[in-house]
Amino acid sequence: MLERSVRPATVDDRTRVVETFVAAFVDDPALGFFFPGAMYAECAPTFVGALFDRRVGAGTVWVADGGAAMAMWDAPTTGTLAEFEAPSPELPADARARLEAYDAAVLGVLPYRPYWYLGVLATHPDRAGQGLGRAVMAAGLRAAGAAGLPAYLETTNPANVDLYRRLGWQIVQPVPEPLPIWVMTHPGLPGSAENGGRRSAGDAGRITT
Repeated sequence: MLERSVRPATVDDRTRVVETFVAAFVDDPALGFFFPGAMYAECAPTFVGALFDRRVGAGTVWVADGGAAMAMWDAPTTGTLAEFEAPSPELPADARARLEAYDAAVLGVLPYRPYWYLGVLATHPDRAGQGLGRAVMAAGLRAAGAAGLPAYLETTNPANVDLYRRLGWQIVQPVPEPLPIWVMTHPGLPGSAENGGRRSAGDAGRITT
């Protein structure tokens, strides 16, 4: 049943996706680093809204139950090193500087070969524990598996590391600065791109899972 509730996002899902992200990441170490204190409530919606806008047209954002959970994936590039896009110019300059430092640290660990990238995974706290996050994650993993490519993500939440390991992810390398970051990889799930979403080429990764 959960699998059937997963679908590619459309522009009409934007409001719900932003709400889910803001609720889910309020205590996340990375978001606290980017937007400390009162900055979070002001900047997090702008941040995730820009990520959504850049990806929804590529068909690599998936939602479950109308956006109660969502995964923003990036399809592989042409084989060159993925480059994170510049932070939204609407964000304060100091926040952009922190985002750029974080991106540079993660980029140094990612491979020089095509891969699928899970940039954002979030479940609204009201729906936690129902398997929705796993369902939207699986959409991108099936697309990666259908293409014969690995998937990558990174997390700054230590509690997520064991959870991802149980789902088949493995640590590639911990990154100590500018805050502890775990970069992880997954071989992909069997299945077709039709089951997991389409294999369109999107812009390359962002962060925060």
